[in-house]
Amino acid sequence: MMVLHACSRALALGVLALPVPVFAAAAPDWKPDKRAEIIVTTAPGGGNDKVARLIQKISQENKLLELAPTVVNKPGASGVLGMNYLNTHAGDGHFLAITSVTFLAESINGRSSIALADITPVALLFNEYVGFGVKTDSRIRSGRDLIAMLKADASSVSAAISGVGNHNHIALGMVAKLSGGDVRKLKVVSFNSGGEAMTAALGGHVDLVVAPFATLLPQVQGGRLRMIGITAPKRISGALANVPTWSEQGANAVISNWRVVLGPRGMTAAQAAYWENVLAKIVETDEWSKMLEADQLSGGFLNSNETRAYLKAQYDELKAIMIELGLAR
Repeated sequence: MMVLHACSRALALGVLALPVPVFAAAAPDWKPDKRAEIIVTTAPGGGNDKVARLIQKISQENKLLELAPTVVNKPGASGVLGMNYLNTHAGDGHFLAITSVTFLAESINGRSSIALADITPVALLFNEYVGFGVKTDSRIRSGRDLIAMLKADASSVSAAISGVGNHNHIALGMVAKLSGGDVRKLKVVSFNSGGEAMTAALGGHVDLVVAPFATLLPQVQGGRLRMIGITAPKRISGALANVPTWSEQGANAVISNWRVVLGPRGMTAAQAAYWENVLAKIVETDEWSKMLEADQLSGGFLNSNETRAYLKAQYDELKAIMIELGLAR
């Protein structure tokens, strides 16, 4: 079983040598001549939408663009509708999309016909890790307890997640696999959102909830949930400093729900470089840093070429994991 951290950490630390030149040199050759669109592949109010609107706000307040971009929500089919809309504008640098690991998962499971070759990577913005939460009075007292239960009988534990085949599902499968349990026997209950999944756990309808840890954090701080593990390569500082990683507990499960900005197929190097440079300025602002801190997100901006290499490595590793979970086509 491969885990999703070796290449990620190398890229974030800048130690992966890339033989191709970065796009930045071509930046002066192109700029928008009309208002750009930032396509969000989920509904308003979600994580991707929040990021898109912050990019819009920062670019406008800091006058990084002559015309602030418009945020366009295209939810449906786990992001497939939004990606299809992006590629109706092939070669047009006025269209960008914000998406996550679900983009690759939908390609691997066959629900989307848009793969890596059909988009233009622009930048990776940050990483968001997955938390495992249980009610404070749960029979599962720790991550080690869950590992033992999954090893003995994976069907003995019920877990709530949002979506099938996404980062939450894969995180659960990784922990089960690395615990020695049968991942195909996992009892998984899928909901429309992380909030609904969390409500099921709080109501005692399932044994645990698997969701981005920022989603679980308010309930943890309110004393209604206890977080027993996190899929980060090391402990998260601040409010989650006491939450152990899965690596510490005997299941080296590391996975991130990263956020990337993509352009349509056929975007030129100059167009990608323009947006790469704008986004590089955005992630250096105080407002962006405050967002990362408030949501306990891990920064790690990658440029266009680095993001391309990162996504290729992620695709290969995700596919291997999803085959084991029975989620690949």
